[in-house]
Amino acid sequence: MNISLGSYNILVKIIYKNNRNIYFRFDENAVLIVTCPKRTIDGEIVALIHKNANALIKMYEKALSKKEYDNEFWLLGKKYNVVFNPDLEEIQINGDFIYAKDQKMLDKYVANEIQRVFNEEITLCRQCFHQLPEFTLKCRKMKTRWGVCNRKDKIITLNTELIKKDIDLLDYVIIHEMAHFYEGNHSKAFWDIVEKACPNYKEKRARLKK
Repeated sequence: MNISLGSYNILVKIIYKNNRNIYFRFDENAVLIVTCPKRTIDGEIVALIHKNANALIKMYEKALSKKEYDNEFWLLGKKYNVVFNPDLEEIQINGDFIYAKDQKMLDKYVANEIQRVFNEEITLCRQCFHQLPEFTLKCRKMKTRWGVCNRKDKIITLNTELIKKDIDLLDYVIIHEMAHFYEGNHSKAFWDIVEKACPNYKEKRARLKK
């Protein structure tokens, strides 16, 4: 479960044992471990956590300061610390932390987010154009391009690394590739089309090059 204490959203793991009392500690992943008698109900645990909120917040901050995170991860322009916990059954995002069972779970989550976010932004960016042809969206990692438009086969390919960038940069790349259905090269006419849909495209191009 997750529980909010102060400005923190803390991941909680409950362990039931034959002991008579309830004990709190934070593990190496800054997860609150609650050890309690087998018949303890969740409501009692939650109430006790809130009763000891001030002490637990201090313990949590101390655990965070000691933690060495498994790796660093960027998602839509925001940096997260990744915490791998083998007991997790699904991805959890709390503040600046992403909790996953392992790298495989994290990779699957990112792949799903790429499909969801890219398709949502494609739908939004379509509204910037008139009589845009129907096309297929493909996603793959590319070394030298953020996007490619195949006018003949009506395919737009987006670099999966864009999932790490701010959403407005993803939108710019989508608009850029959509504009190629009207102008195949980077002529003045092409950039006029891009600018009409994305007036500050030059600023976005500069950010992508950094």
